[in-house]
Amino acid sequence: MAAQMIREWSGIQQFPSATQTKLHELFSKLKQENVDTLTILVMGKGGVGKSSTVNSLIGERAVNVSAFQSETPRPVMVSRFRSGFTLNIIDTPGIVEAGYVNDQAIAIIKSFLKANLLNKTIDVLLYVDRLDQYRVDNLDRQVVRAITDSFGKEIWRRGLIVLTHAQLSPPDGLSYDDFISRRSEAMLKVVRMGAKIRKQDNQGSQIPVVLVENSGRCNKNDLEEKILPNGIPWIPNLLGSVTDVVLNGSKSILVDKKLIEGPNPNERGKLYIPLILAFQYFFVVKQIKGWIKDDIAQEIKPSWA
Repeated sequence: MAAQMIREWSGIQQFPSATQTKLHELFSKLKQENVDTLTILVMGKGGVGKSSTVNSLIGERAVNVSAFQSETPRPVMVSRFRSGFTLNIIDTPGIVEAGYVNDQAIAIIKSFLKANLLNKTIDVLLYVDRLDQYRVDNLDRQVVRAITDSFGKEIWRRGLIVLTHAQLSPPDGLSYDDFISRRSEAMLKVVRMGAKIRKQDNQGSQIPVVLVENSGRCNKNDLEEKILPNGIPWIPNLLGSVTDVVLNGSKSILVDKKLIEGPNPNERGKLYIPLILAFQYFFVVKQIKGWIKDDIAQEIKPSWA
């Protein structure tokens, strides 16, 4: 991977044994399907917990996180190897600046992918937002639209919505599960609208929504696993959802020249050229020829002609 150093995944040993066992089972499941390398792209707005989620999944401080800096300033790929399985996670800067989508940030991400992942694949997109952001708006749709325009609608078939800051008390007297359901549906709706995904495009499937709590106040179960308020160990649950996406039958996203550079504007409408020419011939040129022929036939010739 373009001079990317792949280290032994020692951080996995920091997880409790129950979590380690579940992760190794997931890796074995992927290897049985001939998947021994998994590349995850993490995207979203700034300050939503992308870098912290990467660190939690790796089990070490692989990406710098600062209270005074809401995001990594440039993309970073963390690569780890364990028991014949390689995990690559690409952390990216937030793609919103001053309330607008930052096209330069997207260009930087694409340049990074070109340098490190050309002719390889993105296997999973983690679209990260905060659970405790109760509303979605037009900016959220713009962010989804920017990702879709850059990577194609098909990337959402390989996507998960990850909601961080999940250790919370729901507002308005809602139960935790009810609040999760409403927030999840709001996020799914904004993705469908921003990516212009029709119901028939889903083919009976839906983008999974997974909860994350990266802070030290995250509760633990009797096995010392970090759990959500509903009792679910979130690290194996997230990687289990990643595994399901990888094995859902959709294709990984190939990082090729077309994806990096975008569609060639000269190619737009090229397929319609024969139709346009045919239309011009039968409905314009041919009709004009007919008119000329009629005029010639009706022309009164002089007596000397």
